Amino acid sequence: MATAALKAVLFDLDGTLLDTAPDMAGALNAMRAADGLAALPFAALRELVSHGARALVRFGYPQAAERELETLRARFISVYGECLAVATRPFEGISEALGRLEAANLRWGIVTNKPALLTLPLLQRLSLDGRASVVVSGDTLAHRKPHPAQLLHAASLLAVAPEECIYVGDAERDVLAARAANMDVFVALYGYIPAHEKPLTWPAHGWLDTPQALARLLDTLR
Repeated sequence: MATAALKAVLFDLDGTLLDTAPDMAGALNAMRAADGLAALPFAALRELVSHGARALVRFGYPQAAERELETLRARFISVYGECLAVATRPFEGISEALGRLEAANLRWGIVTNKPALLTLPLLQRLSLDGRASVVVSGDTLAHRKPHPAQLLHAASLLAVAPEECIYVGDAERDVLAARAANMDVFVALYGYIPAHEKPLTWPAHGWLDTPQALARLLDTLR
């Protein structure tokens, strides 16, 4: 890092650390099936996952009035909560990257807009809860990404300066939040980025084509 020694790495969750799309898409299609609607193609749903439950239900129920969306979102969270870790796994190469961090005595954590009632059980089921040094969920604070508050809170809990952290995420709001928090930020191009977005134009410090590139990046930063 250009300004400080690296002391911690923070990750977004969906589309960066974990491949949650199969279970999130499955939950939406289970809702649609219960309503007598056809399943939507996985490829169309995958790119929406980083934008959360509201984006998924808006896509899955395009005729729903605005006032109905919150009810649909609550229903989706309930359905998804029953299948959190059926097919969800760390992206290939992520376990190696986390192992390298831990071997180097570098702490890592998660900063996500996913609510805690989904984030914490998911991490427990994948045996990651005891390994992450900090977890900041979407409802931990009043503000969420792209506001920098979550990232600054994570750094404070780790007792490190923001400039001693890097953040890895797969959405423009991740980049904007990290920049505002004075953290170096890297874009997970392998994540859930909609085809119409242009991640190479986001003001990041670097881009990762594959999860395996993360492990190599960590070696260079150390």
